[in-house]
Amino acid sequence: MARHDPEQLADALLQGDRRALARAITLVESTRPEDRKPGDRLLEKVAAHAGNSIRIGISGVPGVGKSTFIESLGNYLIDRDERLAVLAVDPSSALTGGSILGDKTRMETLSRREAAFIRPSPAGRTLGGVARHTRETMLLAEAAGFGVVLVETVGVGQSETAVAEMTDLFMLLLLPGGGDELQGIKRGIVELADLIVVNKADGDLEAAAGRAAADYRNALGFLHPRHPDWEVPVNTCSALENRGIEDVWTTIEKFRATMTANGELARARSAQALAWLWDETAEQLLETLKGDPAVRQRVAALEAAVTSGHSSPRVAAHALVEEFWKEKDAQ
Repeated sequence: MARHDPEQLADALLQGDRRALARAITLVESTRPEDRKPGDRLLEKVAAHAGNSIRIGISGVPGVGKSTFIESLGNYLIDRDERLAVLAVDPSSALTGGSILGDKTRMETLSRREAAFIRPSPAGRTLGGVARHTRETMLLAEAAGFGVVLVETVGVGQSETAVAEMTDLFMLLLLPGGGDELQGIKRGIVELADLIVVNKADGDLEAAAGRAAADYRNALGFLHPRHPDWEVPVNTCSALENRGIEDVWTTIEKFRATMTANGELARARSAQALAWLWDETAEQLLETLKGDPAVRQRVAALEAAVTSGHSSPRVAAHALVEEFWKEKDAQ
């Protein structure tokens, strides 16, 4: 199969071919200009076959055990004859831009199962805890027949909320720290959560996890609910001992049923598609602007003026855009 043949790649992908899925993701993630049109064609071919999964975003504080939780949940789902795609977004090296955590190596048993597909992607300079092409990757995984798509974010914090804007359910994993830990978590991300799970409810921490869950439930009473028909549950589990995982999945299924019945799921996906349209438009306009010859001629001088303090970034940005449109008008 030729690397750039979107027709053959799409056909293989729709048959559930895992290698085709990996190649398709590589194609749409490519920054090479010659891959743009084949990638676009591929997405057009498979778009009608996507959208049938439950999309779950997972975020959590460092050390909460996201990968262990995903492996435990993934094995549980596969045992129930589900097919699972895990899009693990790793922090990127500032020097090479490469992924540095390697989540696939931290989900050893899950990565060996045929019904699981794990794709680590570097976050690069993208904010929001997700990679630039996470949305496209989700669609490709759905078209390949994966009924559950998990998006694991880089971390938790004010900038780690973009995943909530591209998934159906946003899950926040927390440690058994109780109210003290809640004070250290940005309120915004708690308000975005559709489900809170206190992990590591085992051994000496089991009682603490129960108390922490009660604290979180009380705290949620003071926050405005994200969905009027959904009161955010707080579950406890031990991913290490595979306890409480079934209850978490039951809660996710209940959320999906509730949001489907009241039309909220369809409305949210429509809004997400529009947001994706304008995000992608902004990205492509920026790429076009940076690649324009007239703009490139002025960039060095304007950057020097900004870094030396002789011009403000806002004024310099206006000058770049004016230069771009001036050249277009001349054409």
